[in-house]
Amino acid sequence: MTDTALYELNSLRERLQQLADGGLSPHGFSDAARNQSALFTALPARYSEVLLGLLDRLEAGALFTEESCSFSQKDLHDSLQVWLDKADQQLQRG
Repeated sequence: MTDTALYELNSLRERLQQLADGGLSPHGFSDAARNQSALFTALPARYSEVLLGLLDRLEAGALFTEESCSFSQKDLHDSLQVWLDKADQQLQRG
């Protein structure tokens, strides 16, 4: 585990909370997440694939003004939280 990757992970946790609180747009969160190069490098490739898929869904869901079956913002936020937890576990093992 690198200190930089852990810093980036914790930064994403804070930004996810900002997203949930309405202080950060979905695109703002997505842009920040896509720029966490140390985190992507420290994790196996499958983590990047999953996160990028979630970010694509988050951005697409931002186009809708109300919750829909396909793009529940709460479900996406929950999935991002699970991803962060699993990434943290992976970094702790590494």
